[in-house]
Amino acid sequence: MGRKPDLPGAVEWAWAWQDRAACARFGTRLFFHPAGERGESFEERERAAKRVCAACPVLGPCREYALAAREPYGVWGGLSEDERVRLLRRRNLARRAA
Repeated sequence: MGRKPDLPGAVEWAWAWQDRAACARFGTRLFFHPAGERGESFEERERAAKRVCAACPVLGPCREYALAAREPYGVWGGLSEDERVRLLRRRNLARRAA
């Protein structure tokens, strides 16, 4: 997926995990669906992206970034767009209940 643009000194550490990401070897097409993609091709692409994530040494930081930033598209940290939305809803409900 690549890396965020170079950031000024003090905040560069926040993105350093991306240098170790397994997805950096792949193009973004694996992690972000093209317009109109549906059905089996969508599901297979998403499964392939999640397989890359499953072996990634920075899966945790990637997932937490995506949740904190409310990334609206793509597979991040092994979670799809819908899975991230559901997880955030569960976290919000748990926080309210506590």
